[in-house]
Amino acid sequence: MRNNSDIIEIPDNEIELTGIGAKGPGGQSVNKSATAIHLRFDIKSSSLPDKYKERLLATKDQRITKSGVIVIKSMRYRSLEANREEAVRRLYLLIQKATAPIKHRKPTQPGFQARQRRMDQKTKRSRIKSTRRNVDPAGY
Repeated sequence: MRNNSDIIEIPDNEIELTGIGAKGPGGQSVNKSATAIHLRFDIKSSSLPDKYKERLLATKDQRITKSGVIVIKSMRYRSLEANREEAVRRLYLLIQKATAPIKHRKPTQPGFQARQRRMDQKTKRSRIKSTRRNVDPAGY
């Protein structure tokens, strides 16, 4: 995985892949074959750098458990191998998204036209409200 010239590789022994039975239609073999994949990746005991572990654990994602384990289920495809690749790809995308640098907002000021529109709206609103005032009978 590429991230700011850092190349992160996760050893295969840190990713636990288990074949599970997929849900949905599939004919007679649907209950016999395990074509879906259940991926588990323990963040705390992984070989990822500490700064990436902290960012991952702080990420608000439903696939990350409270104990710091990423759980991904893949059952999109009918073959076990395709689902395995999909699950690993989603794991890398999750790590890449969590470890991407945060873009900080540069504070800006409203432009001239925006300020002008705001003042025009305030003036118009003021005129509308001034017509709602009580009429002074002595002024006639």
